Amino acid sequence: MTRKETDDRRRIEECIDRAAERIGSVWPLHSFVTANPLSGFEDEPFHEAIAEGERLFGGRGYPHPSVFRRAWETGRIDPDALRAELEARGIDRDPETLLDEMAETEAERGTETDDATAAVDRVLTKWLAAFLDQGRAKWSMPNREAGFYAAWREMAPHDGDVPGCDDPDDLPETATEALEAALSDYPDSRLMDVLEHHLAALPGWSGFIKQRTDADANAWQEQYPITLPEYLAVRLTLADLLDAPIDPEAVDDGSTDDATTAATAVTVDASDADGEVPLPEIWLTAWERSYREHLLEEIDDSVTDPSEADDGERPAAQLVFCIDTRSEVIRRHIEAQGPYETHGYAGFFGVPMRHRKHDSHAETDACPPIVDPQHRVVDRPDEESDAATTRGRWTGVASAVRNHFTTLKSNVVAAFTFVEGAGSAYGSAMAARTLSPSAIAALERAVEERVPGYHEAASPAVDYDAYDDHGHADHALPQGMTLEEKVEYAATAFELMGWTEFARLVVFAGHASETTNNPFDSSLDCGACAGNPGGPNARVLAEICNDEDVRAELCERGIDVPEDTVFLAGEHNTTTDEIELFDNAVPESHREDLASLRADLEAARADSAAERTASAGDDAVGEVERKAADWAEARPEWGLAGNASFVIGPRELTEDRNLDGRAFLHSYDWTTDPDGDALEAIFTGPLVVTQWINNQYYFATVDNAVYGSGSKITQNPIGNVGVLQGNGGDLMTGLPLQSLKVDDDQPYHQPLRLTAVIHAPVDRVTEILRKHGDVRTLLDNGWIGDLTVVDPEQDNAVFQYAGDLEWATEAEVEVEAEATPEPETEPAPVPQTADDD
Repeated sequence: MTRKETDDRRRIEECIDRAAERIGSVWPLHSFVTANPLSGFEDEPFHEAIAEGERLFGGRGYPHPSVFRRAWETGRIDPDALRAELEARGIDRDPETLLDEMAETEAERGTETDDATAAVDRVLTKWLAAFLDQGRAKWSMPNREAGFYAAWREMAPHDGDVPGCDDPDDLPETATEALEAALSDYPDSRLMDVLEHHLAALPGWSGFIKQRTDADANAWQEQYPITLPEYLAVRLTLADLLDAPIDPEAVDDGSTDDATTAATAVTVDASDADGEVPLPEIWLTAWERSYREHLLEEIDDSVTDPSEADDGERPAAQLVFCIDTRSEVIRRHIEAQGPYETHGYAGFFGVPMRHRKHDSHAETDACPPIVDPQHRVVDRPDEESDAATTRGRWTGVASAVRNHFTTLKSNVVAAFTFVEGAGSAYGSAMAARTLSPSAIAALERAVEERVPGYHEAASPAVDYDAYDDHGHADHALPQGMTLEEKVEYAATAFELMGWTEFARLVVFAGHASETTNNPFDSSLDCGACAGNPGGPNARVLAEICNDEDVRAELCERGIDVPEDTVFLAGEHNTTTDEIELFDNAVPESHREDLASLRADLEAARADSAAERTASAGDDAVGEVERKAADWAEARPEWGLAGNASFVIGPRELTEDRNLDGRAFLHSYDWTTDPDGDALEAIFTGPLVVTQWINNQYYFATVDNAVYGSGSKITQNPIGNVGVLQGNGGDLMTGLPLQSLKVDDDQPYHQPLRLTAVIHAPVDRVTEILRKHGDVRTLLDNGWIGDLTVVDPEQDNAVFQYAGDLEWATEAEVEVEAEATPEPETEPAPVPQTADDD
């Protein structure tokens, strides 16, 4: 190979890497992770990224004008807030006129795709689905171990949809050669745009490939490798064979560029020629400002030193929940039952691990996507208990029966006789589940009570010494943890939450969901655990904190855990609001405390379910259990829909306040963090993750067809990797419509960017932002809608982040608004309603 050929290949590879930065990662269904679909544009201002998203993906970036109109008419957008935002930009037209203007602009949107490009998409997605299948297909694609391009090259001559290819030798031998052949006529100045265009043509599939290749340990990728260069090699080869355009600028009118032109026109019409913020973003900012003012009204501004609020009495129990917005509801109701403290902490409980559950061969990353796992932890049966044997017997029989039926149903010969013999039984079971899901739920509960749970059958092997194979063959992660590592995880947890006192019972409560017939069930589990249940992490931290050696080391570090404090794990079922306690380690001396706690958790569950279902008592519990068991239930729970804010501070700030399940709550005591290390960890971890979650919900709401996954009714799960709409096309990238909207036109989730409220000295926050440019970029570019600091060193004075490490006080904001000349036409007053938030 000549030096020029080497340079050309390197040039193409570098361009592919840069183009791929624009594509958001897409996780598989079994561990669906909510992430910002425009994460590749976070280095740009929000409105510029919106324009780029419209150009590349054809997606709307702001709420539909009808959504703004509904928010305006119901009082969610405060007239004063909107007036101030409009005046600040010299806009003097009345709100009704502006709403009409946005509606007219919206009507100009349009998308079209030329027939040849549509053919490329159709053929390519067919082969991607076959190659990327993760164990669902009974007849798998041949030669997958050779890689995507090589496997496709061998099969292409047998595909009638691929013209001019009668033999593999008719195609370039390698992916690199195919790329060089397709791109050889394009100068360097066009290469980046061409590659970016083709990666963005099917962002779901390309995003999935990107995530799969970025994963540290992926058994499917190791066995059946695929890369973005291979993907592009196949796509560009198909484009050549099907006479589809390769360069988007070379397309004539009436082709794919129509969509680009239409999307660009919307952006240009909506904004000033000099790059000013477009009108929809002004409305969005006013809506966010209205919500922020409401949130600040709920903050108890009398709390400066959290320790002063301590009445000296030891709480009956302390419960640590994930910062998840659904925890806000159950925490309120638990606190109402008695002298309980609840706290918020990222749901992986600070333990970055890869976990293997007992009686499972699969391993999962139990930590946020921005954190690499540092340990491998395996559940092992308790030798002194027969629970593992009992559970193994039940699960073994169930698995054998399930596998037998699956074999019969998929066997070409046996399938017909199976239907004849088992059809009536299957029909009866389907009728029962359809007509009486509550009865099915009761039956499932009865079975669960007879079968030991996984926490009874096995415990996590946390100690480093519990493993012999520290050089694990599948990955280089250490097995278990050393004493020093365990101490660090325990100390970090208590320091981040600002703990100085401990109750007799301390519960780390992870969370999971329970649904039936829901491809996106993992999106309802813990996002901090990469779309997996949080119970395993809670168990690991409880095991660590019960370790006598760990407690001794903690005492040396000034964290004095009383001898009578017992740590236990639990798991909050966010669909039914049941909190299961894993009480294996609770001694007899604490059984009375435990019984009292269980009773109060049941009462809190009933109240929480009643709030969520707008019904009462036992009926509410029955209703949420029915939702979990009903396979026809489109909305078993709303998940994190409604999320709008992140409050970092002591519980006293929001105690007894109803935040309507819209706030992430992270415990933090500024008095125990003089150096700001704990707050820095929250900024660089949980704040970034909540921004991802918030933006996923935002974009999937404003354009569900592009940034979500459409209606569940027409979804088609494929290969255990994702869903399609219908029987082909792109892999959908976000949440389904039913998780976000009451109906096709009315959103349940209010599409707002994240509002963050921090209870800490403003100088401390400034230094953290100065140190971490990546977090500052999210703020300066508008990916986090607002950052407000309530400064306890200045009598809880409120400071709003103004960009470039500058702050504005509430008084300064008000004065600036008052100094702006009044518009010629006043916005019409809007009556406030009970919906106002």
